[in-house]
Amino acid sequence: MRILTPKTRQRGLAIVETAITLPFLLFVMLAATEVTNAFIQHMSLTKAVRDGARWAAEEAEDNTGFNLHDDLKNEVRNIVVYGNRTGAGTPGINGLTVTNVTVNGVGGDNIEVSANYPYSGILGSVLPTFGYGSSVSLLFNMNATVTMRAL
Repeated sequence: MRILTPKTRQRGLAIVETAITLPFLLFVMLAATEVTNAFIQHMSLTKAVRDGARWAAEEAEDNTGFNLHDDLKNEVRNIVVYGNRTGAGTPGINGLTVTNVTVNGVGGDNIEVSANYPYSGILGSVLPTFGYGSSVSLLFNMNATVTMRAL
């Protein structure tokens, strides 16, 4: 009869533990990456909307008073999406278009700029759970709204 030492009895246990915990650790890492990316996208969207509202607030007030005309609304949409008034270049946020941006006068010389961005995760539209339940959808709409008073 052979006497088993503690080291001999533990052989292979680390591989079994790794096989059990690896899917969970992968899911947590992927989920953390997606949450971080969504946070960055929302902050970028909010900054773009704020820049557009600031531009509108500066340009809407002229010698005749508050004037939020269609050309100014188009410029604001371009600023939110492209970062410039002309709409040249590529969008600052992939998938954001000028049709996702609304510019309205909300009374009292206030201008409201809002954007509705259809977010899709960096891994695609679904976060896999590796067999530990149903997959998690990564498709949702991000909204950002800023209201500023014309200067």
